[in-house]
Amino acid sequence: MKLDYLVFLGSARDSTPPRPARLGLRVARRVEALLGEKADVRLVDPLDYDLAGVFKPHFAYARGAAPRALDDLAREIAAADGYVMVSPEYNHSLSPALAHLLNHFGASLFAGKPSAIVTYSAGQWGGVRAAVAMRAFLSEMGCLPVSAMIHVPKAQEVLGDDGEFLASVDADRWTGYFERSLAQLRWWAEAARRQRDEHGEDFPPPFARDPSQRNAP
Repeated sequence: MKLDYLVFLGSARDSTPPRPARLGLRVARRVEALLGEKADVRLVDPLDYDLAGVFKPHFAYARGAAPRALDDLAREIAAADGYVMVSPEYNHSLSPALAHLLNHFGASLFAGKPSAIVTYSAGQWGGVRAAVAMRAFLSEMGCLPVSAMIHVPKAQEVLGDDGEFLASVDADRWTGYFERSLAQLRWWAEAARRQRDEHGEDFPPPFARDPSQRNAP
C-alpha cells in the first residue's frame, strides 16, 4: 500500500535572525526524504501561497470562486493519507504561519487521518512547548497527532541545508529517533486508509454552515 503525505513547513521567515535563515526547511526536507522512501510526499511551503489581505477561508468561497492555489491545496489535503506538521516555537505555541495556512481549510478535509508533530529550534529546547499547543490544534482540525513526537534542538548543528544529517552527528541514532514517530504515522495512516477503502468516506458530516451546528440539543 503506497500512501500520500503532505509535510507542512510552519515558517514563512526568510531572514536573520535566527541564523541560519529558514532553519525549518532543513527539518522538513529530512522528514520528506524519510517518508519518501516508501510513499509519495509533497512539501507545503507557506511562502508558495499569497495569503495576505482580509482573511477568507477556502470553505467560505462560492463553488469555483476560491483562488486556484487554495483549491489545489484543498484537493491535496483531502486526498492525502496523513500529514506532518513542522513548526518552530512562537510564544510557547505553534508558528503563526502554520496556523494561518491551516485555518484556511475545514476540518472535514483532514478528518479521520493521522498527523505527526515535528518541532525545532536554533536553541536548546527544540520547540517542545509549541508541540503541546499543536496537539489540541491538530485534534480540532481532525488530523489526530500520533503519540511520538520529534524535537530537534540546535537544528543547525544536526542538519545541513540539503536536509541531510551532518557528519558531526550520529545519523543512525537520529534516523531511529525520527522513525519512531514516522512509523506510528505510517501505521495509523495505513489503518485509516483500509477503513476508508472498506467503508468509504462514511464519516460524521462536517460543520459547514455555522457554529450552532456544534451545540448540544
